[in-house]
Amino acid sequence: MSENFSKKSRLPLYFSIVFVTILVSLYFIMPSVKQFFNEAWNILTSDDKTQIKQWVEGFGWLGPVVIILAMIIQMFLLVIPTILLMIVAILAFGPVWGSIINFAAVLLASSVGYAIGKYLGLSFIERLLGEKTTEKITEFINDYGFWAIVITRINPFLSNDAISFVAGILKMTYWKFISATAVGIAPLILLIAITGKNIDSLKTGLLYGSVVSVIIFGGYIWWDKKRKSGLR
Repeated sequence: MSENFSKKSRLPLYFSIVFVTILVSLYFIMPSVKQFFNEAWNILTSDDKTQIKQWVEGFGWLGPVVIILAMIIQMFLLVIPTILLMIVAILAFGPVWGSIINFAAVLLASSVGYAIGKYLGLSFIERLLGEKTTEKITEFINDYGFWAIVITRINPFLSNDAISFVAGILKMTYWKFISATAVGIAPLILLIAITGKNIDSLKTGLLYGSVVSVIIFGGYIWWDKKRKSGLR
Protein backbone atom coordinates (compact mmCIF):
# COMPACT_ATOMS: atom_id res chain seq x y z
CA MET A 1 0.00 0.00 0.00
CA SER A 2 1.48 3.31 -1.05
CA GLU A 3 2.01 6.23 1.32
CA ASN A 4 -0.26 8.35 -0.87
CA PHE A 5 -3.11 5.87 -0.58
CA SER A 6 -2.68 5.58 3.18
CA LYS A 7 -3.09 9.36 3.53
CA LYS A 8 -6.45 9.40 1.77
CA SER A 9 -9.53 10.13 3.78
CA ARG A 10 -10.84 7.12 5.66
CA LEU A 11 -12.50 8.69 8.69
CA PRO A 12 -15.74 9.59 6.86
CA LEU A 13 -15.91 6.01 5.58
CA TYR A 14 -15.31 4.58 9.06
CA PHE A 15 -17.88 6.91 10.63
CA SER A 16 -20.39 5.91 7.98
CA ILE A 17 -19.74 2.17 8.36
CA VAL A 18 -20.15 2.34 12.13
CA PHE A 19 -23.23 4.54 11.84
CA VAL A 20 -24.91 2.33 9.23
CA THR A 21 -23.99 -0.86 11.12
CA ILE A 22 -25.61 0.45 14.28
CA LEU A 23 -28.75 1.51 12.40
CA VAL A 24 -29.03 -1.81 10.56
CA SER A 25 -28.55 -3.75 13.80
CA LEU A 26 -31.20 -1.71 15.59
CA TYR A 27 -33.50 -2.10 12.58
CA PHE A 28 -33.48 -5.90 12.88
CA ILE A 29 -33.24 -6.13 16.67
CA MET A 30 -35.84 -3.58 17.76
CA PRO A 31 -39.31 -3.67 16.15
CA SER A 32 -40.00 -0.07 17.17
CA VAL A 33 -36.88 1.12 15.33
CA LYS A 34 -37.85 -0.91 12.27
CA GLN A 35 -41.31 0.64 12.30
CA PHE A 36 -39.88 4.15 12.67
CA PHE A 37 -37.48 3.80 9.73
CA ASN A 38 -40.09 2.18 7.50
CA GLU A 39 -42.47 5.01 8.28
CA ALA A 40 -39.77 7.65 7.76
CA TRP A 41 -38.74 6.18 4.41
CA ASN A 42 -42.32 5.89 3.13
CA ILE A 43 -43.18 9.44 4.17
CA LEU A 44 -40.01 11.20 3.02
CA THR A 45 -40.17 9.51 -0.40
CA SER A 46 -43.90 10.05 -0.87
CA ASP A 47 -43.63 13.61 -2.32
CA ASP A 48 -46.68 14.34 -0.16
CA LYS A 49 -45.91 17.72 1.38
CA THR A 50 -48.79 17.55 3.86
CA GLN A 51 -47.77 14.12 5.10
CA ILE A 52 -44.11 15.11 5.41
CA LYS A 53 -45.06 18.30 7.25
CA GLN A 54 -47.26 16.38 9.70
CA TRP A 55 -44.60 13.74 10.31
CA VAL A 56 -41.83 16.23 11.13
CA GLU A 57 -44.21 18.35 13.17
CA GLY A 58 -44.91 15.21 15.18
CA PHE A 59 -41.57 15.82 16.87
CA GLY A 60 -43.07 19.01 18.26
CA TRP A 61 -40.58 21.71 19.21
CA LEU A 62 -37.82 19.15 18.57
CA GLY A 63 -38.56 19.14 14.82
CA PRO A 64 -36.28 22.08 13.94
CA VAL A 65 -33.73 20.90 16.50
CA VAL A 66 -33.63 17.45 14.88
CA ILE A 67 -32.95 19.02 11.47
CA ILE A 68 -30.22 21.30 12.85
CA LEU A 69 -28.50 18.46 14.71
CA ALA A 70 -28.77 16.19 11.67
CA MET A 71 -27.09 18.86 9.54
CA ILE A 72 -24.21 19.08 12.03
CA ILE A 73 -23.84 15.29 12.31
CA GLN A 74 -23.91 14.78 8.54
CA MET A 75 -20.55 16.57 8.24
CA PHE A 76 -18.94 13.32 9.40
CA LEU A 77 -21.11 10.93 7.40
CA LEU A 78 -21.44 9.91 3.77
CA VAL A 79 -25.09 8.87 3.97
CA ILE A 80 -26.97 12.11 4.68
CA PRO A 81 -26.67 14.85 2.04
CA THR A 82 -27.16 18.39 3.31
CA ILE A 83 -29.43 19.26 0.41
CA LEU A 84 -31.88 16.50 1.43
CA LEU A 85 -32.17 17.92 4.95
CA MET A 86 -32.78 21.38 3.51
CA ILE A 87 -35.54 20.04 1.27
CA VAL A 88 -37.18 18.21 4.18
CA ALA A 89 -37.18 21.43 6.25
CA ILE A 90 -38.86 23.37 3.43
CA LEU A 91 -41.47 20.66 2.86
CA ALA A 92 -42.15 20.22 6.56
CA PHE A 93 -42.24 23.83 7.74
CA GLY A 94 -43.06 25.72 4.58
CA PRO A 95 -40.96 28.16 2.54
CA VAL A 96 -40.66 30.83 5.25
CA TRP A 97 -40.02 28.89 8.46
CA GLY A 98 -38.23 26.14 6.57
CA SER A 99 -35.87 28.71 5.08
CA ILE A 100 -35.22 30.23 8.52
CA ILE A 101 -34.48 26.78 9.98
CA ASN A 102 -32.20 25.93 7.07
CA PHE A 103 -30.35 29.24 7.37
CA ALA A 104 -29.80 28.72 11.11
CA ALA A 105 -28.80 25.08 10.60
CA VAL A 106 -26.22 25.89 7.92
CA LEU A 107 -24.69 28.71 9.97
CA LEU A 108 -24.45 26.49 13.06
CA ALA A 109 -23.06 23.49 11.16
CA SER A 110 -20.57 25.72 9.35
CA SER A 111 -19.48 27.26 12.66
CA VAL A 112 -18.90 23.79 14.11
CA GLY A 113 -16.85 22.80 11.05
CA TYR A 114 -14.84 26.02 11.28
CA ALA A 115 -14.14 25.43 14.99
CA ILE A 116 -13.04 21.85 14.33
CA GLY A 117 -10.57 23.04 11.70
CA LYS A 118 -9.29 25.86 13.87
CA TYR A 119 -8.83 23.94 17.12
CA LEU A 120 -8.05 20.38 15.96
CA GLY A 121 -5.63 21.49 13.27
CA LEU A 122 -4.24 20.39 9.94
CA SER A 123 -3.30 16.80 10.79
CA PHE A 124 -6.84 15.93 11.93
CA ILE A 125 -8.46 17.55 8.89
CA GLU A 126 -6.06 15.78 6.53
CA ARG A 127 -7.08 12.47 8.09
CA LEU A 128 -10.72 13.46 7.77
CA LEU A 129 -10.70 14.82 4.21
CA GLY A 130 -7.51 13.39 2.75
CA GLU A 131 -4.25 15.25 2.14
CA LYS A 132 -4.89 15.94 -1.55
CA THR A 133 -8.42 17.28 -0.97
CA THR A 134 -7.20 19.49 1.87
CA GLU A 135 -4.45 20.93 -0.31
CA LYS A 136 -6.84 21.69 -3.18
CA ILE A 137 -9.34 23.45 -0.94
CA THR A 138 -6.52 25.36 0.77
CA GLU A 139 -5.30 26.65 -2.60
CA PHE A 140 -8.88 27.53 -3.57
CA ILE A 141 -9.44 29.59 -0.42
CA ASN A 142 -6.00 31.21 -0.59
CA ASP A 143 -6.67 32.28 -4.19
CA TYR A 144 -10.27 33.52 -3.84
CA GLY A 145 -10.91 33.96 -0.11
CA PHE A 146 -14.40 35.29 0.61
CA TRP A 147 -15.71 34.33 -2.84
CA ALA A 148 -14.43 30.77 -2.56
CA ILE A 149 -16.76 30.31 0.42
CA VAL A 150 -19.66 32.04 -1.34
CA ILE A 151 -19.53 29.94 -4.51
CA THR A 152 -19.20 26.72 -2.53
CA ARG A 153 -22.33 27.55 -0.55
CA ILE A 154 -24.36 28.54 -3.61
CA ASN A 155 -23.61 25.37 -5.54
CA PRO A 156 -25.50 22.38 -4.03
CA PHE A 157 -23.07 19.89 -5.57
CA LEU A 158 -19.88 21.25 -3.97
CA SER A 159 -18.55 20.21 -0.56
CA ASN A 160 -19.87 22.71 1.98
CA ASP A 161 -18.42 20.82 4.92
CA ALA A 162 -14.88 20.48 3.63
CA ILE A 163 -14.51 24.20 3.04
CA SER A 164 -15.65 24.93 6.60
CA PHE A 165 -12.95 22.68 8.04
CA VAL A 166 -10.20 24.17 5.87
CA ALA A 167 -11.29 27.78 6.50
CA GLY A 168 -10.77 27.09 10.21
CA ILE A 169 -7.30 25.71 9.56
CA LEU A 170 -6.29 28.78 7.57
CA LYS A 171 -7.37 31.04 10.42
CA MET A 172 -9.69 33.02 8.15
CA THR A 173 -11.49 35.38 10.52
CA TYR A 174 -14.75 33.89 11.73
CA TRP A 175 -16.88 36.87 10.74
CA LYS A 176 -15.49 36.89 7.22
CA PHE A 177 -16.15 33.16 6.95
CA ILE A 178 -19.66 33.24 8.36
CA SER A 179 -20.58 36.32 6.29
CA ALA A 180 -19.48 34.54 3.12
CA THR A 181 -21.46 31.49 4.22
CA ALA A 182 -24.58 33.60 4.75
CA VAL A 183 -24.21 35.39 1.40
CA GLY A 184 -23.71 32.11 -0.45
CA ILE A 185 -26.33 29.93 1.21
CA ALA A 186 -29.17 32.48 1.06
CA PRO A 187 -29.75 32.17 -2.74
CA LEU A 188 -29.67 28.36 -2.53
CA ILE A 189 -32.22 28.31 0.29
CA LEU A 190 -34.39 30.77 -1.65
CA LEU A 191 -34.15 28.55 -4.73
CA ILE A 192 -35.23 25.49 -2.75
CA ALA A 193 -38.10 27.43 -1.16
CA ILE A 194 -39.36 28.58 -4.58
CA THR A 195 -38.92 25.34 -6.52
CA GLY A 196 -39.58 22.90 -3.70
CA LYS A 197 -43.28 22.52 -4.51
CA ASN A 198 -42.54 19.30 -6.36
CA ILE A 199 -39.51 17.11 -6.99
CA ASP A 200 -39.28 17.75 -10.74
CA SER A 201 -39.19 21.54 -10.44
CA LEU A 202 -36.73 21.21 -7.55
CA LYS A 203 -34.33 19.07 -9.60
CA THR A 204 -34.54 21.50 -12.50
CA GLY A 205 -34.02 24.49 -10.25
CA LEU A 206 -30.99 22.98 -8.54
CA LEU A 207 -29.45 22.00 -11.88
CA TYR A 208 -29.89 25.47 -13.39
CA GLY A 209 -28.77 27.14 -10.17
CA SER A 210 -25.62 25.04 -10.13
CA VAL A 211 -24.81 25.80 -13.77
CA VAL A 212 -25.41 29.54 -13.35
CA SER A 213 -23.24 29.71 -10.22
CA VAL A 214 -20.38 27.91 -12.00
CA ILE A 215 -20.64 30.23 -15.01
CA ILE A 216 -20.62 33.34 -12.80
CA PHE A 217 -17.64 32.11 -10.82
CA GLY A 218 -15.84 31.10 -14.01
CA GLY A 219 -16.31 34.66 -15.24
CA TYR A 220 -14.95 35.98 -11.96
CA ILE A 221 -11.86 33.75 -12.20
CA TRP A 222 -11.25 34.94 -15.78
CA TRP A 223 -11.59 38.59 -14.72
CA ASP A 224 -9.37 38.08 -11.67
CA LYS A 225 -6.60 36.44 -13.69
CA LYS A 226 -6.79 39.17 -16.31
CA ARG A 227 -6.64 41.84 -13.61
CA LYS A 228 -3.62 40.24 -11.94
CA SER A 229 -1.79 39.82 -15.22
CA GLY A 230 -2.38 43.54 -15.94
CA LEU A 231 -0.72 44.46 -12.64
CA ARG A 232 2.51 42.71 -13.52
